Formats: sequence, structure tokens, C-alpha cells
Amino acid sequence: MTPPGDLDAAALTPGPLGAGAPARAGGPAAGRLGRARPWLVPAAAALLTLLLAAVGAGTSGRLANGGYFASGTESARADRLLADRFGAGAPDLVLLVRAEGGVDSERAREEGLRLTRRLADSAGVASVRSYWTGEDAQLRAEDGTAALVTADLAGADRDAARTAETLVPRLTGGHGALTVSATGTAWVSVEAKRYSGADLVRAELVAAPLTLLLLVLALRSLVAALVPLLIGAVSVVGTIAVLRLLTYAMPVSVFAMNLTSALGFGLAVDYGLFLVTRYREELRDGRPVEAAVRRTARRAGRTVLVSACAVALSMSALLVLPLSFLRSMACAGMAVALFAAAAATLLVPPVLALLGTRIDRWDPLRALRRGRAAGPPRPDSPFWRRVARTVTRRPLWFGLACAAVLLLMASPFAHVRFGLSDDRVLPAGSEAHRTADAIRAGFAAPADRTLAIVLPDVDPARDAATLRAYERDVSDQRSVRSVGWARSGAGAGSGEAAGSGKGAVLMVAGAREPYTRAAQDLVRTLRALPGPPGEHLVTGRAALLADTKDAVRARLPLAAGIAAATTWLMLFVLTGSVVLPLKALLIGALSLGTSFGALVFGFQDEHLRPVVGDFTSTGTVEMTMPLLLFAIAFGLAIDYEIFLLSRVREHYLLTGDNRGAVVEGVARTGRLVTTGALAVAVVTGALVTSGVTQLKLLGTGLATAVLVDAVLVRGVLVPAYLTVAGRLNWWAPGWVARLHGRFRARLASERGRLASERGR
Repeated sequence: MTPPGDLDAAALTPGPLGAGAPARAGGPAAGRLGRARPWLVPAAAALLTLLLAAVGAGTSGRLANGGYFASGTESARADRLLADRFGAGAPDLVLLVRAEGGVDSERAREEGLRLTRRLADSAGVASVRSYWTGEDAQLRAEDGTAALVTADLAGADRDAARTAETLVPRLTGGHGALTVSATGTAWVSVEAKRYSGADLVRAELVAAPLTLLLLVLALRSLVAALVPLLIGAVSVVGTIAVLRLLTYAMPVSVFAMNLTSALGFGLAVDYGLFLVTRYREELRDGRPVEAAVRRTARRAGRTVLVSACAVALSMSALLVLPLSFLRSMACAGMAVALFAAAAATLLVPPVLALLGTRIDRWDPLRALRRGRAAGPPRPDSPFWRRVARTVTRRPLWFGLACAAVLLLMASPFAHVRFGLSDDRVLPAGSEAHRTADAIRAGFAAPADRTLAIVLPDVDPARDAATLRAYERDVSDQRSVRSVGWARSGAGAGSGEAAGSGKGAVLMVAGAREPYTRAAQDLVRTLRALPGPPGEHLVTGRAALLADTKDAVRARLPLAAGIAAATTWLMLFVLTGSVVLPLKALLIGALSLGTSFGALVFGFQDEHLRPVVGDFTSTGTVEMTMPLLLFAIAFGLAIDYEIFLLSRVREHYLLTGDNRGAVVEGVARTGRLVTTGALAVAVVTGALVTSGVTQLKLLGTGLATAVLVDAVLVRGVLVPAYLTVAGRLNWWAPGWVARLHGRFRARLASERGRLASERGR
């Protein structure tokens, strides 16, 4: 997010880019159309918004949960073998069946078999396992009062969720002597969609009035405050339609609507705020309405587009990571950022032309200002000017103190433990969460602690002795609670890997939660343990977590390189310096550390429970959240950087006074950046009210990131650095400076040619 400014220092450049350029030069198409018939663009936007609302009406039904595991790993391959050859894959739906008098009574057996047949005969069910058909001890509770019936559902995650949504209400509840409740990935997806939908409505009801109040306080006009909110509403509708279109190209997470709607609304409000502010500055300088709209569209509009590109490029780094959840969120985030910028740059100029000087009307808080100056606020902030002067007098002291504070806030991240999403992201009162908790407490080998060793090349009859020896070796390992041969496909019994066909599966019940060090060590031990002839592939939740961490770790340098390279290039084009982009990367990483620390401090260590509300802690941080948070928050931080540096550079080129340029840049941007950051923090922070832990994590992390960056980093750390570095800020090797100069000259020449053609 970047306030309106002149990215190319147009006021300093003669010709078409300068302040003295002809009135017809530049500006988006909407600005030209708006000058002729200002009402046409808002009317067309209203019709388009209605069309987008119709397109996005069915979006929630096309979303699904999943995509948190890396593809192409050993555990992923073993999972496919389990499902395709052995029929023993992780179930999509798990029914916990409690029976009066125990699950082995005659009545419970009859009704359990009836329930099993009913589930197996249902549309969309690929296979079923039941305690009453196989008498598998792993499907019986230790006290004998409950048993499990599991089902693999046909189709992808989204199809499985639709099947579960139809089946579960018919199968759960009372069935004679049986009481049935449901969990499993498909039912978790259904409930996550239900809770996130309600959370989306609640978050918007919280964010909209708070954002309006914030804008009224900052702009001192209800009319001016409503313009950014209008852009935000259009952007949210467009965001949902964009998500609907993305679902036809890839699986999209159920949480995408919450995050991208919040991000789209926040960015659109931000961009609208900055365009309105620039327009009022132009009016304050005495320009007529038409000229003020034209200059706002031409100069601030370009900045908004560059800002959106910064967010989109930052999000694009997630595309190289091997997780479909992150890839879908990256595509959604890129589309949303560009849509928000398009909505702001195309719609705001015609709206401003229609409002004219009425933009300053209706200050509902005027009576509370107690004699302070009425009308729009001055373009610079006296408060931030005082802060900048104080910091630049002792830049080294303030810079070191601020860096120490940021490092202290980031320090909890040093003991982070990563986990994977499961039913515990849902509120404790949800059916999927309650049922899974009961299974974890009452069964000897909960599914999340069970590892499967797939032996696709063995012959159960020929290699029986070898398999028995291997079973003993596995059972002797630390953290192993019990072992047994799977009855599906490869069969088992009395230590024999009996059954027809080639291959066998050894089920290993671990004693620890899958994200613990002991469970991860067990995965590595089993993979290193010599086995029967051929491959032995280990899967299960602990193995999936280990493989996903390894896969992400391998691609992380590439993702970070993409983010760093695009950021460096963007800031180099803006400033012509090779030093400032490097500074931006280092300080941006330090700033982001504070939000990572907040996640660990608040959710892994549970210190923020009184602030964010109740949630179930697993003692870990879901590993995709810091990655997603990095992409979004880093893009926003670079936007703040772009605007601050553009103002500092403009003043430095005019005066040659580095310290004065820093003070002027902070004074001119401080209020806008802070207000914009507060708007983003309010919208994304509203996710904290969600009952879904993942959304709480994102809301907390994003709100922390933008506020710390806007206040501490842009207000203290960056001004301190710019003052200490002095003329070094603008240094570049000679050949690089010449390359930058030729690029700027060519850009100016091309813009001048286009402006002349428009003039003719």
C-alpha cells in the first residue's frame, strides 16, 4: 500500500512529466472519460459490480480445505499406494459410534452393521472400513464403549466435502442403541467453510464502521471518507468473483475468501484514501476541480498501480513453493491486489469530478475539535515532523534502540515449532473437533499418531519370515507403542502379512504427537531401518510434516530470491541507488520478524488468549502461516518504503540537504502511512474475531506487521538510517547510474510521445 505521490519525481522533470506539462497529458482512460461525462464510469461500475456479485454468488460452494502437504515426496507416494493398491489410505470421513452396553453386544453389532451398509451404499463413497465387519482392534475404543466406521470418499477434496455435507446430517445422531458423531478431513472442511463464512460477515460488520470512523477522523469529512469505503465495497465484490473464477483453474482454500476479502477491502480503502488525499492537496493549492482530478489521476494513480504491483510480485514468490494451498492463495492475492488498484484508479477520478469541492463537506466530529482549524488537514503532519527532527538529531542512538526493540519482539520466533492444520483449527465446540478429541483420548492408536510402512515389492507368503523379523525390529524402536499388519489388501494376523496379491503394509502406532521431536525422529529411524527386499515407504501425519518441511526448506531460497530481486529492481528504478534497495530488504526482514514473534508468543506459547479469544493450542504454529504472512506483509512494507523514499528523493534533489529531505519526507508521509496502516490493521485485524485459529493467526500477524512497520520502522528506524548514511543513500556505480539515467530518459520520452499523440 502506497500513498499518492510522484514516483518519477515528475515535478523535477521538464517536459510531459513535469508540473508544467500540458493539461491533456497523461492520465488513465477513466480520467479522460470522466472529464466528458463523469457519471458514465460510476454508472458502468455499478452495473459491473452487480454482474460480479452474481458471478461470485456461488463461490463458497466451490471452496475446499486441504493442500497443506507437499506433493512428490516419499510420504505422498506412499499415500497414493495405500489408497490405490491397498485400500488403506487416510479416511475422508470418520464416524465415532458410541453404543449402550458396549460395541460387542448383539444389538450394537446389528445396528453397527446396518450403519456400515447404509454408508457403503451411499453415493460418492469409494470404500468403508468398520469395526463390525473386520473386528480390527484399532477401530475399537480401549474401554469397549465406542468404535469407528471410516470412509474414503470419491473425487478431489472439494467433491469429498460435498459428499460429507450430504451424508453426515443423515448418519449422525441417535440410531437405536448407537449415538454417532463425525470428524475427518472432509467434515472438517465442511465445518471450516461454515465457520469462516459466518466469520466473514462478522468481520465485515466490525471492520466497516471502524474504518469509516478512522477515515472521518483522518479526512475530517464524511463525504471524503465514504469514497474509499465505496472502493472497498466494490473491491470485496470483485474479490469474491475473482475467487470463483480461480476455482475453475485450481483448488482454492475455504479460508481464501476471508483473507482476500479483508486484503482487498484494506488495499482498496487505502488506495482510495490516498487518491482522495492527493486530490484535496491539489484543491488546497488553488487548482480548479478538473485540473486537480487530472493531476491526481496522472500522478497518484501511477503510484497506486506500482503499489499493487509490489504486493502482487511479493505474493508471486509463493508460486514456487510445493504447497497447493499457498499457490492458490498467491494467485488469489495477486488478483485481488491488482483488482483493488484498478477499482481505485478507474473509479475514484470520475467520482471526484462529480463531487468537486463538495469533497470537504459534513465533518460529523467538527464540534469535538474544540476550536481547532476546520476544513481538510494540512498536507504535512506537525507531529511526525517533530518526531523526524528528534530522530535525525541523534540517528545512531534512535536507530540502535529501535532495532533492539524489533529484535526483542522477534525473539520468540527462535523457539518456533511448526505443525500442520487439523481439526483443532476449528472452535472446541465444533462437532469435528469434539469427535476427534474423543478419538485421541479413547483409542489406543489415534490416526494422527499412526505411521504406515508400505512394502510394495514383498510377497506375503514367500517373505513371511523376513516380514516377522522386520515387525520385531520396528516394535523394538523407541516411541513405538504397537505394530500390526494392515488387514486391507495385504492382510495381517498373528504376525503374518497374509493376504492375496503383492505387497504389505505395517501400521505403527507412535506414542507422541506427530509434530514432536520424538515423532519426527521415529520417521527418520524407520526410514533408515533395513527392511525386506524392495522399497519401504513411510507415511502418516508425522512423515507428511517432515517431508513438507524438507520440501519447503528446499524451495525457500528460490522464493526469497524472487521477492528480493523484484523488490530490489523496483526500488532501483525508483531511486537509482543500489544501496537503498538493500537497506529496504534488510529492514523489511527485521520488521517482519516482529509479526513472526507475535505468532509464536501469542499462539504457540498461548500468551495472547485474553486478547484474541479462545483457541486450541497444539504447541505449534501452522507452517504455512508465516510463509503467507511474509508474502503479504512484505509487499505492504515495500509499498510504505516506495512512498517515503519518493518524497525524500524529491526534496533531496531540490535542496541537496539530506537531513532536511528526511524530515520533510517523514512529515509529508507520516499521517498518510499511519492512517493507511490503521485501515489495513482494522480490516485484517477483524479476522482475530474468527473462531478459526488459522484466521486468528493471520489477523494477528498482519495487524502487527503493518502497525510496527508504519510507526517504528518508517517513523524511526528508516529516518535514522537515511540520516546516518547521508549521501551514500544515493550511490550507484557509474555504469549502473548511466543505465538508470538512460532508462528514465527513455521512459520520459515515451510518455512525452504518448502525451503529444493524445494532445493531437
